[in-house]
Amino acid sequence: MSASEPREVEHEITVSAPAADVYRLIAEVENWPRIFPPTIYVDHLERSGTEELIRIWATANGEAKNWTSRRVLDPEGLRIVFRQQVSTPPVATMGGTWIIEPLPAGESRVRLLHDYTAINDDPANLAWIEEAVDRNSRSELAALKTNVELAAASEELTFSFEDTIEIDGSAKDAYDFVNEAGLWSERLPHVATVRLTEDTPGLQTLEMDTRAKDGSVHTTKSYRVCLDGEKIAYKQTTLPALMNLHTGYWTFRETETGSTASSQHTVVLRAENIEKILGPDAGVDEAREYVRSALSTNSRATLGHAKNHAEARR
Repeated sequence: MSASEPREVEHEITVSAPAADVYRLIAEVENWPRIFPPTIYVDHLERSGTEELIRIWATANGEAKNWTSRRVLDPEGLRIVFRQQVSTPPVATMGGTWIIEPLPAGESRVRLLHDYTAINDDPANLAWIEEAVDRNSRSELAALKTNVELAAASEELTFSFEDTIEIDGSAKDAYDFVNEAGLWSERLPHVATVRLTEDTPGLQTLEMDTRAKDGSVHTTKSYRVCLDGEKIAYKQTTLPALMNLHTGYWTFRETETGSTASSQHTVVLRAENIEKILGPDAGVDEAREYVRSALSTNSRATLGHAKNHAEARR
């Protein structure tokens, strides 16, 4: 098979939600890390009318990859055409279309079409891409179905918050402290051990064991996207029992008097584990407070040490 004859595959799923609602969810790429399990982070590079250029960081077959994709939005036709601008090996070209079709009784059929070629048309590469496309497509469509159908129920379980500190030092030095997470076991008291890999510059895999207030140790794994000394976005893939999802980002900004550093979290609680973890009298409010306190305690500790690191280098 030559590069001029791409392979084509299609996946579909039926969703119990109006087609227009499903379309909007797919069109709003900034929410993809919360909707699609493989997606780590998405950023807009260009926007003009119905066309946009986005950069996507996601996992494929357990490996973190990133690429840029141009999209053409058709809200009236309920279609989104996408084409990768710069693909990551072993992919040579990749594109496709989202098609949302109204069904009776307020349901929708979501069709996800892909076409692709592999570098040098290598059979092993084609097999790798086929497996990745199939796994990610099934995962994306199942997650889309779940998130649309449970939107009302999830609203109560989803919350975000942010902690910010002022620093009498440079944003770049504070950024470096958070970026150099491989040194956290030496620099942060609540981190017992840490394993950091960065095979692609700016794309990190971070595993660490952290100590809670009660002395217990928890293992977490996150993928991190490090952006130009100003932002580090992440998605946690190994989660504590009270969370269905945890994404966030660190931001660093210069000010007239120094700089600021912030830590933002977005969490979806795992409702079925609240009583098991917090007791029979606990509800969503108690779980939100518990999770927020735990995350904020660690974030503020890290921000405080980043502040000390930056101020010591003035």
